[in-house]
Amino acid sequence: MDTITIEHNVTPAKLDVLFVDDWPTWSKEISEFDWEYDQTETCYIIEGKAIVTPQGGEPVTIESGDLVTFPKGMKCRWQIVEAIEKHYKFE
Repeated sequence: MDTITIEHNVTPAKLDVLFVDDWPTWSKEISEFDWEYDQTETCYIIEGKAIVTPQGGEPVTIESGDLVTFPKGMKCRWQIVEAIEKHYKFE
């Protein structure tokens, strides 16, 4: 099973190289929902905090400053515990 990868405390230089500021943004209030990725998504958490639990896997906490990759085909449950905002791109 593919896993969620997280890089904590990403440097501004790395964000610049990835052109993260040019990616679209998405935000969501405190909530819970199921999600399935039909493409690989890379996102940078601008603010907030969520617990993402892959189907059949262990919960992962993501929060501001994290660069996160969700693999194509992954099914998961999002639990947003602090209103979240992120930059994202699909590959």
